Amino acid sequence: MLNLKFIQDYPEVVIEKLKKKNFDATEIVNSIVDLYRRKNEAQQKAEQAKAEMNKISREIGNLFREGKKEEADAAKARTSELKDTIKQLDGQFAEIEKKVAELQILLPNLPHESVPPGKGAEDNEVVKSGGELPQLAENALPHWELAQKYNLIDFELGVKITGAGFPVYRGKGSQLQRALINFFLDENRRAGYEEIQPPLVVNENSGFGTGQLPDKEGQMYHVTGDNLYLIPTAEVPVTNIYRDVILDARDLPVKNTAYSACFRREAGSYGKDVRGLNRLHQFDKVEIVQIAHPEKSYEILEEMVKHVESLVKKLELPYRILRLCGGDMSFTSALTYDFEVWSAAQQMWLEVSSVSNFDAFQANRLKLRYRDENSKKPQIAHTLNGSALALPRIVAALLENNQTSEGIKIPAALIPYTGFEMI
Repeated sequence: MLNLKFIQDYPEVVIEKLKKKNFDATEIVNSIVDLYRRKNEAQQKAEQAKAEMNKISREIGNLFREGKKEEADAAKARTSELKDTIKQLDGQFAEIEKKVAELQILLPNLPHESVPPGKGAEDNEVVKSGGELPQLAENALPHWELAQKYNLIDFELGVKITGAGFPVYRGKGSQLQRALINFFLDENRRAGYEEIQPPLVVNENSGFGTGQLPDKEGQMYHVTGDNLYLIPTAEVPVTNIYRDVILDARDLPVKNTAYSACFRREAGSYGKDVRGLNRLHQFDKVEIVQIAHPEKSYEILEEMVKHVESLVKKLELPYRILRLCGGDMSFTSALTYDFEVWSAAQQMWLEVSSVSNFDAFQANRLKLRYRDENSKKPQIAHTLNGSALALPRIVAALLENNQTSEGIKIPAALIPYTGFEMI
């Protein structure tokens, strides 16, 4: 969440910057500034009342000793009045703080100055592309038909067991999944990321810490009996490792990677773009997370983008990298790059990764701080994460782009993991 003092000191800046996210923050920001003013007034009155009460309390004993009983009784009555006033002001103070906190969490993160303006995906900026688009035979099949032909994925069986969006992988389809997970984890470890195996469910505090709650509760599976949430990404449990933690600046950046199943309700999804593996309720993903010094976080973001690009290149997939416009960014992000790969049979680009810098937005919620030898008190860190990579659309592109009359070729980098060269 945004820093309250920054909102109070620079309300016009917050309002103007959030226009790029197509978010009108005027009413919320003005309300916060007004509440802050009332909070300060209540605090000043309470401090004045406490100071007066302390002064009178010191005088009461002297008045009794001097035999001035009436004056002493009047002073005692005044202290009772002041106690009631202080109690009332403290109540106002607490109520104002509660209202400010409720408004504060409604404000999205401020976009970085490099974020292009725009309303949606059509306004995203392509910053780089690579690889050659494959030319397939006229009878080329989409991945859901290839999956059926080679007995790789059973979508109907998933519907029987659970429902739509929960496919069953089998045979070489299952082996391909495992191969990709191990390949991504190994590549991430070689790049200096420590591997983590996190829980697949989190509590409400964890969901709040990374910004999924209260913004995305409609997209999350809620275990109501225990008030727990199935994770939409490993970002949530891995970043929450550092909730309420003060790190040593010398240990930054902290680099973690994790594989997890991910669960998303994807309410309202329909149409041709959700066929097959294009959009699922349960899918596998490998995530990378970094905790960074604020002065280095954008340099680290570029490093993370290059790392994800290296994974896509090793899989020999045509790709493009997009800088998301303000209208297509997440609530929590300050700057996001999306990776898309070309799906040759579907003739469309498929998103396989988002790599984002959240600045101090998540860290403020998490109370995630660092301390260096020059700072008197701990400072708020920056958090970043990215998919490295999400499997379903990677699998879709691999199956479609590599289909031949003899079968489906496996990229050279994956063969040591699959144990076979062809499906």
